[in-house]
Amino acid sequence: MTRRTRQVGTLVLTAAAIAYLVWKIELGTTLDVLADTNLAWFALAVTIMVVTVPVLALRWGRLLASHEIHERVPWLTRAYFVAYTAGQVLPTALGGDAVRVVETTRRHPGRATVITGTVLLERGLGGAATVVLGAVGFLLSIGDYDVSAYLWVEGIFVFGTLLLGFLFFARSARPLLRRVEPLLERVRLAGLLRSFYEGVHHFRSRPRLLGSMFALTLAVLTVRVLSIWACARAVGIDLDPRIYYVFGPLYLLIMLVPFTLNGIAVREAFFVSFLGSVGVAPDEAFAAGFLFFLVTLVLAFPGALIMLRDGLRGSARARVEHG
Repeated sequence: MTRRTRQVGTLVLTAAAIAYLVWKIELGTTLDVLADTNLAWFALAVTIMVVTVPVLALRWGRLLASHEIHERVPWLTRAYFVAYTAGQVLPTALGGDAVRVVETTRRHPGRATVITGTVLLERGLGGAATVVLGAVGFLLSIGDYDVSAYLWVEGIFVFGTLLLGFLFFARSARPLLRRVEPLLERVRLAGLLRSFYEGVHHFRSRPRLLGSMFALTLAVLTVRVLSIWACARAVGIDLDPRIYYVFGPLYLLIMLVPFTLNGIAVREAFFVSFLGSVGVAPDEAFAAGFLFFLVTLVLAFPGALIMLRDGLRGSARARVEHG
């Protein structure tokens, strides 16, 4: 995928999302809804996201340790927070992943491929767990909510997950991968997928570790979806939490599409579209999406402080060396 194609895709998708929002919401009403935000529910949403970061750091540490790369959870947590900060300005969460790879490689020179493989495997575990959680959510909503319009989206992600699982785990898929490698080189995906492939195959002989990390990922996602529910409650949306186990996974998967800059407008448009399908007014749905955006900003705040502190230390060190 060329840089120009990504830029055009970003502009088109963002413009379409903005046009949809302009059509659906009344700015004055939305501002009134936001002004009445229940801060206790918003604080709960932030707390849920923050307290699960060390758990994700622990997961990453276990994957790194299987390659004889050992880091303590506090440093891995720090790396996660810095990645969240980077994700505010880089396309999708994948930009933050790249920052984690760079920072960890500096501490372990020559291990870039392995480190990249673990980070991409984390992303793969997250994607698979999100698909599973979404499927469970659809089953739980049967008979109570009509979300069939979004079933095809879940179906696409289920099919994609099964296909990727076959390609990256089955040895019989290797000849097929060799055939498409030239095409992947042309679209600049060969290196990324090769690192993922190598990272996954390292764990073929460690099914218990891979299974436990998948279970941990699923548990974290189950808790994190409640952050979206809390944002909705903060603006007066009183829906059964079960519906967010349909909405949340779909939202997280769509935000991985590398045509968004931190999900600007696309995030709120999806909130308005999905929650509107279950009877929520557009202004309230938009407000919930905006609050969840604020949650991600708060999540990025510790990383911003860390980057500022490191920058000041670097400047002081440089002055000493040149003084």
